[in-house]
Amino acid sequence: MALRLIEMVLTEQDSEEVLELLKEHKVLEHRQVRLSDGEVLVRILLEAEQSEAVLDLLEKRYADAEGNRVVILAVEATLPRPEPESAATPEQPLTEEKEPERIRREELYEDIKNGATCSPVYLTMVVLSTIVAAVGLYHNSVTIIIGAMVIAPHLGPNVALALATTLGDLPLARDAFKTNLSGIATTTVLSVIIGTLVSVDPTLSEVALRTRVGLDDIVLALASGCAGALAFTIGTSTTLIGVAVAVALLPPLVTFGLLLGGGHPALAMGALALFLVNLISVNLAGVVTFLVQGIHPATWWEKDQAEKATNTALRLWVALLAALVVLILLF
Repeated sequence: MALRLIEMVLTEQDSEEVLELLKEHKVLEHRQVRLSDGEVLVRILLEAEQSEAVLDLLEKRYADAEGNRVVILAVEATLPRPEPESAATPEQPLTEEKEPERIRREELYEDIKNGATCSPVYLTMVVLSTIVAAVGLYHNSVTIIIGAMVIAPHLGPNVALALATTLGDLPLARDAFKTNLSGIATTTVLSVIIGTLVSVDPTLSEVALRTRVGLDDIVLALASGCAGALAFTIGTSTTLIGVAVAVALLPPLVTFGLLLGGGHPALAMGALALFLVNLISVNLAGVVTFLVQGIHPATWWEKDQAEKATNTALRLWVALLAALVVLILLF
């Protein structure tokens, strides 16, 4: 059972109000420590699944006041251990809807927003993964290609774009789009340069595999996008999930650049089509996963904006994917 510790410094008058507000929520422990100048440190220990409602309440009531800041800490363990809830009580029947098993919106946002930053480190990782993938394709080595996918630089901006769409967060969407575009451009230009310097055999199995698009590739990309978004929402390590997303994005894009630079434009277009199908599928699956997990803004006006942005994005992704599927079936 994941736990969170929420801390906030309030005035003595506000701290008394918190006691009444928390009666409506399932809190494992609530303590207040008196500080100097009439301030009180409020410490709330609760299950991670219950923290979002409490955080929304504290933000609405107190976070806008000057000097107030809510701090959320992940709790590794606590003694004595919290008692597990019984299967059903008179106040909580079995049919009661349970909270989604995920980390809170604020934690998720902090985890993902860094992936939307086009930093020198990000671009360096893109360059390194491109070089490793190009070497793997040149030598027809699955092992080396997997090594490139472990770096997985394209996971962050795509998951960030899906989250920004779900929340209707335009600044995050703008940053994620710019970072994604920068990564794609860097990979393409570098792989084209490598393709002009070395002769890549288009008949190699690992190269030829990525010049054809099938419906199974769409299934793989959708599953990868769902896994990538889900890994962030439940707070698990994204390293192995990043490999799954990289399978769909990195090798086809590098293959496109190598073949284009090597003078095989027709085959390069096949690799580009595979990359575009995978890119659309990953983002579509990410948005749907965030919606299913109940990720939404805190206020009603933000929810209205997010709903419009999400509906527009879903229609766009579905239309693009449908058009590409038609082209795949025809050609």
